[in-house]
This record gives sequence, C-alpha cells and structure tokens, in this order.
Amino acid sequence: MQEEDLIELKFRLYDGSDIGPIRYSSSSTVAMLKERIISEWPRDKKIAPKVANDVKLISAGKVLENGTTIAQCRSPFGELPAGVITMHVVVQPTLTKTKTGKLE
Repeated sequence: MQEEDLIELKFRLYDGSDIGPIRYSSSSTVAMLKERIISEWPRDKKIAPKVANDVKLISAGKVLENGTTIAQCRSPFGELPAGVITMHVVVQPTLTKTKTGKLE
C-alpha cells in the first residue's frame, strides 16, 4: 500500500477523549471504521456502543453513511498539507420495541 493511500484519522468521543490517530486505507468504509471504534472503545466509559448501528460518525458537519469510503467523505481544504482528520463519534443505541409496543 502506498503512503498516499493512507489517511490518518482520530475519533473524538462524547467526553472529549480520542481514539487514535490511526492510519486507514482510503478505500476503508465507514462501516469498517465503526467496527474498529467498537473494538477500541475505552472500557471505563459509561456509554458504550454494542453494535455498529449504535455509532454515528460525523465529519465536516455531515453524518456519514456506512457504505461511504474514507476517500469519498474527505473534504479538500485548499493547499493545506495532509494531517490528522478528526471525526466526531455519537453513540445512539438502537431502540427496541417491547411486547407492549413501547420503545426501550
């Protein structure tokens, strides 16, 4: 893999702490990033995602779709040199319906 194919990302959690920075292939999908975030999630956090659908990634003010690659969601910043891109992580647990039809 060539150096220019790698993009350095860090993920900002709800409390201001970070996961990363870690280098990823530009062809990695958002779904792959979410799986990595779950595996790297700090064990001491009160709120933690259980599955990839619990995680929302936000970059440049947009919620990223699972099938999107990193290359597709990068925002060019003029002539700035490549650096670490920070993505924000929102944990939103999937709601399930109980037998009575109420959301939990």
